[in-house]
Amino acid sequence: MADQSLLTESVVGWSIFSFILLAILAFCWFYIRKYQSRQESEVVSTITAICALAIALITSALLPVDIFLVSFMKFPNGTYKEWAANNVTRAQIEDSVLYGYYTLYSIILFCVFLWIPFVYFYYEERDDDNINKCLQVKNALKYTIGFAFVCVVLLLIGAFVPLDPPTGQNSTQWQKVQYLFQELGSSHGLYALSFSISTLTLIGMLAVITYTAYGMSVLPLNLIKGTRSVAYERLENTEDTEDVEHQIEKLKSKCSDGRPLSSRDRNNLRELESRLLVLRRRGRHLEIAEKNCCTKVGRALRPCQDIAGCFLHPGCAALHHRSLHFKSG
Repeated sequence: MADQSLLTESVVGWSIFSFILLAILAFCWFYIRKYQSRQESEVVSTITAICALAIALITSALLPVDIFLVSFMKFPNGTYKEWAANNVTRAQIEDSVLYGYYTLYSIILFCVFLWIPFVYFYYEERDDDNINKCLQVKNALKYTIGFAFVCVVLLLIGAFVPLDPPTGQNSTQWQKVQYLFQELGSSHGLYALSFSISTLTLIGMLAVITYTAYGMSVLPLNLIKGTRSVAYERLENTEDTEDVEHQIEKLKSKCSDGRPLSSRDRNNLRELESRLLVLRRRGRHLEIAEKNCCTKVGRALRPCQDIAGCFLHPGCAALHHRSLHFKSG
């Protein structure tokens, strides 16, 4: 009976997690496809961005799954359920979640320090038309080795720095080295992995704090300042489109007598044609936005934005002043 209950509840739990996993993959695909450049996108870089974002979100989603499993083992009165009464069963579930954490952490390190840098520098080198594939891969690997070196340094620091010194006061240097490797082997490198992930988390946290602080300080000013009207943006976009079309016609007139364009003119022509496509697409979007109901409602609510900005500005300034003088207070 306990085994059947365990099987049923495990199927339910994994079904929910599978649904969340599919939702994360779908979100990553739509998010990356929405903000990537249609003209300069590559299949490998797109897949890399989707997979890296999905791994980060799946790692974050594993925390509520962990909490759910711990709470799911008990009844509301605090006693363990029949299938979770065995210590071995609970240990197996906890170990599976722990291995899931460290597997995802390892994949994150691989993406951050190896795969993403390699893909970035590989396509960065591709901008040069005179470079072949082998040299392109070689240059990408050369820059990726620098990121790999940083990863190795973080792993070594995390592996050896947190360890306690040996208990014996009269230990030789060789015994101290042996002790370090024994401790490293007993922890299976978990300290190294945890330190590396914590370093990445610290960098990300500082970026979020900086971005949030800037957003809070600029939000009231942007509300008061407002945005440019869609009609003005359409007029500006039309002028830019006409200017680019004039430059394209000027370049094409150079080869009207049958002479081929130089390599520099061909590159300029490709860039102008690509920019023209972007401007025309932006013009279509602005035309749709001008007819949108949300734009008309936003224009009607413009005075409310000024009032909200005036009220938020003193509050954000007070929060900023309080954060600066928190220690002295």
